[in-house]
Amino acid sequence: MLQINNLNKSFGTRALFKDLTLTVNPKEKIGLVGRNGCGKSSLFRIILNEMDFDSGSINISKNYKIGYLKQNISFSEKTVLEETSRIFGGAENEMWKSKKILSGLGFSAADMDANPLELSGGFKIRIELAKLLLSDSDLLLLDEPNNYLDIAAIRHLKNFLKEWQREFILITHDRIFMDSVITHCAAIHRLSARKIEGQTQKLYAQIAKDEEIYEQTRKNLEKKRKQTEIFISRFRAKARLAGMVQSRIKTLQKQENAEKLESIEDLEFSFSRLPFPAAKMLDVNNLIFGYSPERILIENLNFQVLRKERICIAGKNGKGKSTLLKLLYGALNPLRGNIKCHPELKINYYAQSDIGTLNPLKTVFEEIISSDSSCLPQKARDIAGSMMFSGQDALKKISLLSGGEKARVLFGKILASPAHLLLLDEPTNHLDIESVQSLIDAIDEFEGSIILATHNEEILYGIAQKLIVFDGGRVFFFDGGYEDFLNFRGWEGENFSALELNRNSKKAAGTANTVSSSDPSQKRKLKSRLIQEKSKNINPLKEEIAAIENKIRTLEIAADENNKTLIQASLDKNIEVLSRLPKTIKEMHFEIEALYSALSEKSYVLEMKEKYYSQEINKLS
Repeated sequence: MLQINNLNKSFGTRALFKDLTLTVNPKEKIGLVGRNGCGKSSLFRIILNEMDFDSGSINISKNYKIGYLKQNISFSEKTVLEETSRIFGGAENEMWKSKKILSGLGFSAADMDANPLELSGGFKIRIELAKLLLSDSDLLLLDEPNNYLDIAAIRHLKNFLKEWQREFILITHDRIFMDSVITHCAAIHRLSARKIEGQTQKLYAQIAKDEEIYEQTRKNLEKKRKQTEIFISRFRAKARLAGMVQSRIKTLQKQENAEKLESIEDLEFSFSRLPFPAAKMLDVNNLIFGYSPERILIENLNFQVLRKERICIAGKNGKGKSTLLKLLYGALNPLRGNIKCHPELKINYYAQSDIGTLNPLKTVFEEIISSDSSCLPQKARDIAGSMMFSGQDALKKISLLSGGEKARVLFGKILASPAHLLLLDEPTNHLDIESVQSLIDAIDEFEGSIILATHNEEILYGIAQKLIVFDGGRVFFFDGGYEDFLNFRGWEGENFSALELNRNSKKAAGTANTVSSSDPSQKRKLKSRLIQEKSKNINPLKEEIAAIENKIRTLEIAADENNKTLIQASLDKNIEVLSRLPKTIKEMHFEIEALYSALSEKSYVLEMKEKYYSQEINKLS
């Protein structure tokens, strides 16, 4: 158990924490929220004894092990698998656990045999995450783990955390991810902490209610104080009322002043649009692109962008999401195929990787006003303020800004320049939960069209009307929202969890109920679609199960033969066989045990899938 009591921390004149108190009880899974800069990561560093604090106490139960995702990385083993399996002391019989975690985090079999020092920074972080997830920690501290993962790995991590039987504290800007795995939510708010059982929305609602009550109480007290001061001033000279006046003075002296709550700055997104004269903005035909003929990222992709469309690009990292946006923007040329844009189409493009294009000698204000010739000084000032560069902060030089602040300047330039179509590449990186919501609201209100690459499922669920999906070694257009995609196709290699099946059942039930009141042809179409989807999802799983069963049978027969050989070797006193074979038999038993574990898991998933499809097909019979 972890208990933080009355923690105080300041940097010079700036207070970070004031009497912050937070307890982590057994089996609590806590989502930690708060504005950027409120001290979430600093709190982790204090818990880990990497940062001093001014006063208060941190009590950790004896032998309570805390695991943390390290940013300073060092590797000592020759392969990714060996490095990850260090957590087990290199025991070969435990390596299947490492393989399972690494596979879920996006490592191929070849990646697992690679030298970890030769991998990209993102995959090095994933190795550390795998080691953390495999560690025998009582408490996991997870600081924005989503930043290093693609959507498939994020969904794998989500399932892992759902099944985690001990404690963790999670910081993430993806509200849907957080709400799906936590039991409690805590906020660092106004220098202190507030924790409740439940999800983020419940906590935010409670904080809003408490502050409304506080402010109403403060106003009432302020009103009473003024009335008392008027009474004292009016009757101070009246001798017959001297006792009453003195009593009011004493009451006033005892009354504590309730400070007015300071307003908290928010990012305020508001995209400017231009009227568009046609129904179609652009048309992508048989698009093919690769950085070399041997490495084709995009092949035979076709789609259109119409007015006021919301198209999301999703898939694994390194497969071509950002490349596609650059092709649409005109920064890259296709190998074959074409992108036909309406002659009047104006496109704005945002990618955080472009912060290097900002002029370090310019101020925030100068960069924003330079983005569009029609941008007036007051508008540039207002936009700077909406990006939290109010007052003199708008005159800061770009060279003095952090990476996150430079990203806000890039956003400011987009807001200052009207457009018909916005291309946004991972816009939620380094935004807090409140800012993500502000971005979603602005996207909803924008009258133009948006194509957005993201791994944030809150964005995908909230805004995607259509999808461009990188999955299974190919890219394709999906004419439907993200929930439709999960229900009727899903990510390759991903099993349905019981929770997802339950959600899918409710979704399909709603569809079936809607169709049941329609004409029979619609019912037949949906039934045919479900039967095809059942075959597509269940047949490969049955083949996997059959393959596992065959492998188990083969290994068990071989193990029996080895046992017989071992018995005979004992009788014959064959030292070579007696020294070699027991290790082989032991390894076989460990492999058989792992296969039975996989068989049990896949059989359960098969049972749930068959039940789900049978129920939904029967509703349409």
